[in-house]
Amino acid sequence: MFGRSKNSRDTQFHEYCTKCEADLTMQKGYSNDVPFWICKGCGQMLINPDVESEDDVAWICDGCGQMLNVQPGFKENNGTFKCLCCGFVNAIDEKNLYDSEDEYQRDLVNPYRGLSDEEVLRLTSYQEVGNVKDRADISIVTSPETGKKYIRKFLTTYDKDIYEFLKKNPVSHMPRIVDLAQSSNCLIVIEEFIEGHTVQDVIDNGVFERSEAIRIALDVCEVLKVLHGLPTPIVHRDIKPSNIMITPEGATYLFDMDAAKWYNTAKSSDTAYIGTWEYAAPEQVGFGLKASSVKTDIYAMGILFNVMLTGKVPKECRADEPYWSVISNCISLDADARYNVNELMDALKELRGKD
Repeated sequence: MFGRSKNSRDTQFHEYCTKCEADLTMQKGYSNDVPFWICKGCGQMLINPDVESEDDVAWICDGCGQMLNVQPGFKENNGTFKCLCCGFVNAIDEKNLYDSEDEYQRDLVNPYRGLSDEEVLRLTSYQEVGNVKDRADISIVTSPETGKKYIRKFLTTYDKDIYEFLKKNPVSHMPRIVDLAQSSNCLIVIEEFIEGHTVQDVIDNGVFERSEAIRIALDVCEVLKVLHGLPTPIVHRDIKPSNIMITPEGATYLFDMDAAKWYNTAKSSDTAYIGTWEYAAPEQVGFGLKASSVKTDIYAMGILFNVMLTGKVPKECRADEPYWSVISNCISLDADARYNVNELMDALKELRGKD
């Protein structure tokens, strides 16, 4: 509660923070009739004494930020309460109480927010040993039991069903999903750590030999053959050099299913434009007449193949024939005119025979 006293020189009530004793009345924006106030001195969340409350807790709607205590029908022992301002159903739970605004703001971005104690304990048992390319959302971690390395991701763009499917049905030459949990803020994924260098790493320093470019393209197609061949196909939607890893033994792995989706024949367009601009097919970025499909991945494969051969995207430099004929079919603006994955593999094998 606010500490309250009357100024001896006038009839104005002064309110004081119960934590740091700052004069709230002197803080910018403050008014004596606000139902609650966050002290600008220490961040303490305070409830006005005039507000009827069972204790000194200010319950704030997570949907709109309005105070729940002052809303008709609110009870602190109801378990939940639907905000009368925005309709958001708030959990009235002591676990949701914070001593300060700073603590609340930190918890808002906590990747483990909303998980059970068991899930938090399991996921935080992995020891972080470093970030991937200085990204805070992707880390290298080790198992406390075995010391084995894994990749931990905090994803904000994802289809949880796809990750759950891949966890139960691992695909060869894709990182195996070891564990996952969905918090209030993200999907936390623990996946197999693959040692090696990306196709992007090679392109940054030159181009691939034609035979190697064909081999890598065929290896990626083998993965797509599985994804596209499912009863409900999975469309990767973000095939690009940085998402393809080459191990020291020469094996090729396809990474990053963040943008992936189940192919839905009933949809006429994508609801969200996801992908990497230069590798995204017209239908991915709103310029097509159809939704993303398995042919979307074929478009990206065409761009990838051109980049591996020339170091540049087709609009900057086209690969020589007969490679360009294959690439141009992949990147046709008409998705129906593009190869399917089996046809692309046949075309690549034919190029390998000519090389």
